[in-house]
Order: sequence, then structure tokens, then C-alpha cells
Amino acid sequence: MRGETVFSAKLMINNEALDASERATFERIDPLSGDVATIASAGSIADMTRAANAAAAAFPDWSQTGPGERRWLLNAAADLLEARTPELIAAMTGETGATAQWAAINCGLGADIFREAAAMTTQISGELIPSGIPGSLAMAVRQPAGVCVGIAPWNAPVILGARAVAMPLACGNTVVLKASELCPKTHGLIGDILRDAGFPRGVVNVVSNAPSDAAAVVDALIAHPAVRRINFTGSTRVGRIIAESAARHLKRCLLELGGKAPFIVLADADIDEAVGAAAFGAFMNQGQICMSTERIILMDEIADGFVGKFRTRAATLVAGHPGDGNTPLGTLINAEAVRRVRSLIDDALQKGAVLLCGGEAHGTLMDATVIDHVTPAMRVYREESFGPVAAIIRVGSVDEAVTVANDNEYGLSAAVFSADVNAALAVAMRLESGICHINEATVSDEPQMPFGGVKSSGYGRFGGKAAIDEFTELRWLTIASGKRQYPI
Repeated sequence: MRGETVFSAKLMINNEALDASERATFERIDPLSGDVATIASAGSIADMTRAANAAAAAFPDWSQTGPGERRWLLNAAADLLEARTPELIAAMTGETGATAQWAAINCGLGADIFREAAAMTTQISGELIPSGIPGSLAMAVRQPAGVCVGIAPWNAPVILGARAVAMPLACGNTVVLKASELCPKTHGLIGDILRDAGFPRGVVNVVSNAPSDAAAVVDALIAHPAVRRINFTGSTRVGRIIAESAARHLKRCLLELGGKAPFIVLADADIDEAVGAAAFGAFMNQGQICMSTERIILMDEIADGFVGKFRTRAATLVAGHPGDGNTPLGTLINAEAVRRVRSLIDDALQKGAVLLCGGEAHGTLMDATVIDHVTPAMRVYREESFGPVAAIIRVGSVDEAVTVANDNEYGLSAAVFSADVNAALAVAMRLESGICHINEATVSDEPQMPFGGVKSSGYGRFGGKAAIDEFTELRWLTIASGKRQYPI
């Protein structure tokens, strides 16, 4: 039963499990039972400095290791992550209220992320560039950047915790992973796995902090002189703060932020296939995924048929105790999330929307919720719900569908369903999003793909070769032969 096991999470600095300064701790509460899930070390600014110093001290040697050694260690980490999946599932369900199914998906993709990063260690290449100076050999060379800080969220903690550090390590950087206050044990286990895989002292460091100290410790990490890159996955509100802080220190950051994914169904689409993809995209992990389908945009002529089938599918997606292992949805992350989602639903209903199913909350449990006839006057039309709510918007033309899809500050993921792939591709090319899937769900991830958004969904790209640019410095080097004649 959940609530019977209380996890402990300490800082990991120089491969050692350490208490925070003055042995300070904080508690992470199980979102369903209200019991203490984890007692975690509450790192201070001094602890953040210790972690960054350790990473800085390890950087010179680690940056010179060959791709073979880095590849071997990352593959070893992938193997260990798979072996410790039961431990990760227990921590993740206890701290975040996720279902065991979602936690297992996290572990599988987390291992894939380490393996893809391992494969990329030999893809960090440069180029020769023709020089206009006789006898000059000019080249562009990529080199490790330095200490990289990764700030990972709670909603997909193994996937996003692994992503925050895998490619920086593959590129020869050392890392400090700042664990989410909502899942310190889960993120701490990623550090344990990397240490046990054999990464040298100081190459990987994991720190946690009390929620009230988050702003101060993140500022301290960004300001540390050895830190050269920051990557963050989380809300747009916090992403703006991190970007402003990084800009003050002239440090590059990679941001993957909020989303409000549109799901467009054209008149000739396979309705059954679209219904299945929309239900998965809207309600997996209770809609607490940055790519979650939040707006289902339907052509008028097929709207009633789609809505009838979608309502039937959504009504089967009920929330329950994650520990029971027999419900498709778990809990929302906390009571504040429930209040936010309920406020969006209430606002829509007051302004004329129609509730088709769900909508009620029992503590932090909320079944799949579908709202029809959503209009721009309603908050749910624009605001990210990050909950199990799908908004149905009916449109009269393809042009209107594109306008509605783009009528939002976010631009992370999108989907278009149509039997005519060329027509769907034409729509996809007009959408303002970093990711778009044709005849697939908005929720999809592969570690080799360039992953990121536009507009208020952030900038930069995780994944594959795109991430090499994020975590290396590109340098211009020349080698002269012969003698030079200078003007003075």
C-alpha cells in the first residue's frame, strides 16, 4: 500500500550521498493519501555551489575522455535504469500519483534516451571551411561547453530527468541535475544509476531543495562562473524567469515550456483512428504532459459523429488509486492543480460550453473530462489546463481550423488527421508549432528527434544531432603554413 514506505533522498555531490547544510530537509507529500512520500535534503545556496564546484573540478578530465568511454558509460546507465525499473516506479507513483503504466513508460524511454546519447558520442563532428588566405587550413570544431545545469520537472520525471543530463554528458560536459521538489527521490535515483554505472567523481551531481528556496538556488546555479549551459523543462512562467537570469549572465539556455496542443480533424479523416489518438493525447497521465491534446478542432460536418464516439471513449477513462494498478488515470499532482482545472471548467460552463462527461473531482482524482462548444470567450480556449480536460472547438473550414490552432501563445505539439496526406501536410506546414504529427497523437517522443517548441513554448531543441549544438561550443581554428605578410 502507498503511504507505508517513506523514501529518503539526499544530495549527490562527487558521487557521495550527502546531507544538506545544517541537515535541512523537506517533505514531499503523496498527492492521494496525504502521507509523507519522501524526506529529502533541502539544499542551500552553499550546497548548489558545492555541486557546481565538483562539476567544474571534474570537467577538465571528463571533457578529454574519448567517445568510446562515454558511450560505454551511458549504455551501462541504460542497462541499470532498466534493471531498477521497479524501484523507479515505486518512487514515481508515490511522489507524483502517476499510474504504474506511465511510470513504466518513463523508464523505457529514459533508457532509450541514454542509449541514443551513447550513440551520439561519435557524431560530434566539425568541418573544414575553405579559407581565402593562401596556406591557411581553417576548420570548425565542436568542444564541450563546461558545466551544464539541468532542471527537470515532475510530470515525466524519468524521461525528462534523463534528457536533462544525457546529451550534455555525451558531449563531454559535466552536469548538475536540480531535482524537482515534487519528486526528489525519483530524480535522485537517476543520479544513483549514473554513479553506479561508473561515471567518475563529480561528473554527475544531483541536488534538491525546499520549494521555498527554489528561486534562490536556481539563481545561484545560473550565476556560478563554471556553469555554461542551462536546460529547463517546465512552465512558461518559470521559463521566462530562468531565461532572464541566464541572459543577465550571458549564458545560453534551452527551454521546453508549456503547451496547448491543437488536434485538427478534417472532414475525410478516419474518425475511429482520430478518436483513439485524441483520447490518448488528451488523457494520458491525466493530461499532465506538455504535448497533451487540449484543443480538438473539428470540421462542422463530422463534429457530431466524432463527439459521440469521443465521449463514449472518454467516459471509460476513470481515475483511481495508482497503487491498485487497474485504473487508466491516476491523480493530479496536488490540490492546487485540481482547483485550476475546475476553475477552467466552471468558467467555460458559465459561458455556454456543454459538459459531456467528467468534470467532478474527488480529492486529487478527476476522470476524463470533455467540454463541447468551446469559444474564444472561455479561458480554457487559451489557457493551458495541464489536466484531464479536452475542449471541443467546431469550425467551418480548413482556414478557420488553422486560424484557431494558431490563435494561442503556445506552439509545442500539434496533430492533423485526414485521409489525404497531402492536404494534411499542407495544414501542418501552416501550424505554428515545433512538432506536428499527421494521423498520430500529439503526445509522442523519440530520443533522436529534434524536440522543442516555438512562441511561448520555448526555444532550442533536445534530441539527437540538434542537441549537439545546444551542449557544445563551436570554435574556429586555423593552421597556417608558409610565411605571412602583415600590413604593419
